[in-house]
Amino acid sequence: MADEKETSADTTAGTQTTAGGEVPRSEATPAAEAAPEQATSPQEPPPSAEAFAEMKDKLLRTLAEMENLRRRTTREIADTRQYAVANFAREMLAVGDNLRRAIEAVPAEMRDGGDKALAALIEGVEVTERSLAQSLAKFGVKRIEARGEKFDPSMHQAMLEVETDAVEPGKVADEIQTGYVIGERVLRPALVAVAKKTAPPAQETPAGEDSTEAPASSGTSG
Repeated sequence: MADEKETSADTTAGTQTTAGGEVPRSEATPAAEAAPEQATSPQEPPPSAEAFAEMKDKLLRTLAEMENLRRRTTREIADTRQYAVANFAREMLAVGDNLRRAIEAVPAEMRDGGDKALAALIEGVEVTERSLAQSLAKFGVKRIEARGEKFDPSMHQAMLEVETDAVEPGKVADEIQTGYVIGERVLRPALVAVAKKTAPPAQETPAGEDSTEAPASSGTSG
């Protein structure tokens, strides 16, 4: 009974008796049972109206830059796809020019002369020329319509001027070499002759008429 009273007294005092001696109660309590102290941090004041407006402006600028970047990237990708064949198409135009020269080199009377072999050859060259034009058209290559159009330095290259009344001055009177565009870019300008106003004919002096007049006498006869 005396030992039980002594143990009860030690527990009340905040210690616990063990075989090794007395241990403080605070050390005997597990750490999980200790109530953590809650640290209270001061709340930050809300941003001012000026700071909020500045952050909103930065956000809008960033969004605008991202949208511009997206549009520019989309346009560059589309241009790359369309104009990647520009150099190849330009070389193919020379092939088409040679086919046209071969067709025009045969006189019309020889075509109608009844030579079936020659007629078949010309027809084959013409089919090849049309097939080449169709293949180029699939990649956006189109012919520049120049004859009779107003001279456009971005589409036409003037080689000479001709006096004619058939076409208004400043318009294309004749096409020397066909021009082409790919998409919205000029692949090759059209070589043209530009019309100019016909000069009025010079007035001829009638034969036997002296163009010089005798000077009037300044004095009086005596």
